[in-house]
Formats: sequence, structure tokens, C-alpha cells
Amino acid sequence: MVKPVPIAGLLVTATDTGVGKTVVAGAIAQWLSRQGRRVAVSKPLASGCVHRREGLVSEDAEFLAHCADARHPLDLICPVRFAEPLAPAVASERAGEPVDWESVQRSLSLMCRGSDVIVVEGVGGVLVPLDTRHTMADLAGWLGLPAVVVARPGLGTINHTLLTLEALRSRGVKVAGVVINRYPPDKASVAEETNPRVIEKWGKTTVLAIVPDEPISLVHGIPAIPRGIQAAIAAVDWLRLAESGGCRP
Repeated sequence: MVKPVPIAGLLVTATDTGVGKTVVAGAIAQWLSRQGRRVAVSKPLASGCVHRREGLVSEDAEFLAHCADARHPLDLICPVRFAEPLAPAVASERAGEPVDWESVQRSLSLMCRGSDVIVVEGVGGVLVPLDTRHTMADLAGWLGLPAVVVARPGLGTINHTLLTLEALRSRGVKVAGVVINRYPPDKASVAEETNPRVIEKWGKTTVLAIVPDEPISLVHGIPAIPRGIQAAIAAVDWLRLAESGGCRP
């Protein structure tokens, strides 16, 4: 349905919706941009979009664009948008608008031209249905990018994370590693302290970063990533991971 991405990049996905993958994806895109790379960002599909004067807008796409200082318009960054905050397949059916995969392909192709690297943010968890036949895991397989899995820190995250890794690998997706997000450094429970090591062992993966739980602030009306999150993300060589390749031929 969608051709493999022709440039270096990362797919940022998650164990569930609301885990904070947009913040992690934005922080990674910002880090890459500060390395002097021309960064494209993509949110191929989004639901729960808001109505603005210019039309239906994905706030996640807006955030990614700010972080990467993107030169592409929002309707290219996020070509498929639905208003209801539902799984894309359900939102699509209720809106009577089939998912336009040609539009997704066109946006990715155009943004990859003249870009060095791309950060693609997924939708919800990896088995969320995108249309009548395909899930986010299928899209991950098509894109051919190494996947960064964003996970919660607390009790239950081991199961959710291992299932996510298994679903991605079953589609031939290379897993770059896991990011534990919204970690409470000053009041971590035993589960939160031990989960990263257990995920690494049983998931046969690397916990790339443990990102503190810090709120996004506004600077002159523009969302800004807090220093603690920036520092956690900056400890990883995301460019190396992006250039490591996924399942592209």
C-alpha cells in the first residue's frame, strides 16, 4: 500500500495511545535538526483533529512541525485527518471517508525529497486498525523504518511492551529500541525501577532512554520541550539509529 521510505529515518510508535509518543517523536526530530540535518516529520494518519479556519488540523502534526522547524505544510505532514478521537478505521467509517493511501504515499515522497532524515509518528498502539484491512503494524512494515517503541514506566508495561515488540517483529520491522516515557525520578515504585531491565531481557532489546515526566510549556505561544526531556533524548545517537536501516531492500 505504501512504498518503503527512501531516506534514513525512524518510526516512533507506542504500546498504547496517550503514552506520549508525540513528545518523544518531537524531541527526536528537534535533536536531529540541531545536528544540522534537514528533518522531515510525518503523521500519516490522525484522529481527534481540531477544526480551524484553514480546515481540519492535527495538533500532533503541529507539534512535530514546531520541533523540527519543518518547511512542509501541515496538510502534507498529516495528509489523512479525522475529527473524532477514535481508531482511524472507526473514524473513517463514521465519516464516510476511506483512508486515502495514495495521499499518504504522495506526502511521504514529496517530503523525502530534499530531506536527510524523516521521523514518522504512528497512531495509537501497533495493532490499532487503520482501515478495513490494515493495522499500524502493517504500515510499520511498509515504511521499512527502524521502530522506536514508547512505553509507560509503571505496572503492566512489561506485557504491553513485549506484545508490541512481537507484533512489530512479526511484520519484519527492525526495532531500534524502547523509550520509557513519563518516568517519575523522585518517587519511582519498585515496578518502575525494575521494568526497564526486565523489558531489555525479555524483549531482547535496548532501553534507549528513560524520559522524565515533565509538562510541555508554551514559549510565546509555541510548545517547548522541557530541558529534562531534551537531556534524556540527547543521550542517544538518533542519527546512527536512523541510518541503521529497517527492512528496506
